[in-house]
Amino acid sequence: MGRLVEVPEYPVAEQVRVDPRRTAVVVVDMQNDFVKPEGKLYVPAAQEAIAPIARLLEKARRAGMLIIYTQDLHGEDDPEYRIWGEHVKAGTWGADIIPELAPQPGDEIVPKPRYDAFYASRMEDVLRVHKEVDTLIITGTVTNICVLHTAGSAALRWYRVIVPKDGVAALNAFDQEAALHQIDFLYKGTITTVDAIVLMD
Repeated sequence: MGRLVEVPEYPVAEQVRVDPRRTAVVVVDMQNDFVKPEGKLYVPAAQEAIAPIARLLEKARRAGMLIIYTQDLHGEDDPEYRIWGEHVKAGTWGADIIPELAPQPGDEIVPKPRYDAFYASRMEDVLRVHKEVDTLIITGTVTNICVLHTAGSAALRWYRVIVPKDGVAALNAFDQEAALHQIDFLYKGTITTVDAIVLMD
């Protein structure tokens, strides 16, 4: 039996100005298994995040910003299957990034084995190469799982974290709001919307 819980308020910035030379967009796990209705771990709200993410990517590419896609990938008998069942198995359709947000030449793709995009991946190496980057705009799915853990790891490495709430998706409203509150409260991330992000000249 559920019970009513009030999620504490968190600020939503009406405008966030970023320097495109010092900012990267991170698209977390927008893969078929999570985004498409026939996927193995379908997140319906992820459909609504596609258009805002696409607008952000278009703006970022025009400005020459670094764009990083994370790609959750699992092999045979991955221990994570005990939690979620088999999903985003390497080499399957479900593991592919959705065509609506397909990576373009020059974008970085970072495969990852767990929720946190910094864990056992090349994320830190990518960011080390782009050493001028100190701000990450984090989008994708799932808000309270891979987005939250990636935002936390970024913040603990002293990156400025920005999360547009219309560019992330969770399985339900409670998980969405609770995760955004945690990103604000625990990691001092900035919650905003895609269209409120302004690229400085």
